[in-house]
Amino acid sequence: MKNYRLSFSLLTSLFFMWGFITVMNDVLINTFRDVFALSNFQSGLVQFSFFGAFFVVSLLYFLVSSSSGDPINKIGYKNGMVLGLTVMGVGCVLFYPAGQAQSYAFFLVALFVLATGVTLLQIAANPYAAIMGDEKSAASRLNLAQGLNSLGTTLGPIVGAILIYSIFSDGMRSPASVGKTYLAYGFVFFALAALTKFSNMPSFKNEETVEKGLKVLSFKNLRFGIVAIFCYVGAEVAIGSWLVLYFADEHVLGLDELTGNKFLAYYWGGLMIGRLLGALSLSNAKSEGVKKALMPVISLVAFGFIYIATSLKETNGTFHFEFLPFEEIALFLVFLSLNYFGFLFGKNSSAKTLTLFAGVIIGLIGLSLLSTGNIAFWAIIATGLFNSIMWSNIFTLSIKGLGKYTSQGSALLVMAIVGGAFIPPLQGLVADHFGIRASYLVPILLYLYLMWFGWWRSRK
Repeated sequence: MKNYRLSFSLLTSLFFMWGFITVMNDVLINTFRDVFALSNFQSGLVQFSFFGAFFVVSLLYFLVSSSSGDPINKIGYKNGMVLGLTVMGVGCVLFYPAGQAQSYAFFLVALFVLATGVTLLQIAANPYAAIMGDEKSAASRLNLAQGLNSLGTTLGPIVGAILIYSIFSDGMRSPASVGKTYLAYGFVFFALAALTKFSNMPSFKNEETVEKGLKVLSFKNLRFGIVAIFCYVGAEVAIGSWLVLYFADEHVLGLDELTGNKFLAYYWGGLMIGRLLGALSLSNAKSEGVKKALMPVISLVAFGFIYIATSLKETNGTFHFEFLPFEEIALFLVFLSLNYFGFLFGKNSSAKTLTLFAGVIIGLIGLSLLSTGNIAFWAIIATGLFNSIMWSNIFTLSIKGLGKYTSQGSALLVMAIVGGAFIPPLQGLVADHFGIRASYLVPILLYLYLMWFGWWRSRK
């Protein structure tokens, strides 16, 4: 078996960057709502445009692959990733003229182009990570790569807020400061595309014949799994999209927007922590005792990174650290412990862990809505810890047994990411009429389905 460590390191940087750019949507929602005087529903169209591209592009990809062969198979996974990165760069560059024109509609078009590139990158990079090494450790590699993806979602709100609010502005947020920020991101994606193109990464191709027709939909686990992916992505994105507004509620902590954006890192960082623990639990390490001992260490180290990163402050162009007192973060440490024991109770069973984690999230949202202050604040943030492994668990449970239809099934599951386009605006609409706290009843309904799906798959 060849050693692909250097290639895998470059691959994880791509996972990092698409996580980084995706979570920037949460910053955009709050920025656009104020600078364009939008309702919550209107600002939620940020996610509709971004995740709507996943549906459109994945559907077109599925139709093309079903009729004339898989395009990525023809050009190779490496070239597919280069194409995705290039389109992402173009989408980011389009933000600059959108900012100069001060047009919200233009921004939404730029987001659609950017998300088109992210979709192409996902279609190529996910299977590439799986086949880069021993088949037995494929799930562990994918979880590790997704852990780096979550590192991007952790740092995205912090870096984005600093760039939009400080570096590229004169103290006032504006469409122009957003445009300049994304122009800088565009150059990063172009550089990554060139680096990937001229790297020594192997250009894998999948020689499996893609079956024509819709026979793939005869698999019940795939049909239910498509709905599960829709619910999971919709709920995860919706929770993150409205957290800053939730933090600003006087019954929570009444935080200002800039401070709230930085605390998004704890929510998305929770996904990073859980995915790193998932990578370890699914690894080839023979000793269960070693795994159980390392998991809390990894959890605390990752938490320490988030704690330090969110303590970075900028005042009049000078950066310094302002660390939160221990009593203000103690509750999150309690939830970290709950997450660790959740993995132990799940016993490495995808279905049981999915059922358990969905139930815990329902409990955490309920606890937050029924409480105030720090409890309400940290309970809603802790949902990220338990969202962590849902994507990989649902994906695995959905494609199991598909055989030669696996490629088509995978494309349909990626298409179901469109849940991230519909649920955030829906929750925003509920928030407009009933308040931000009441709007968090929407994701509870989705997690009830995920809880059922995990239970149903565990019986099978």
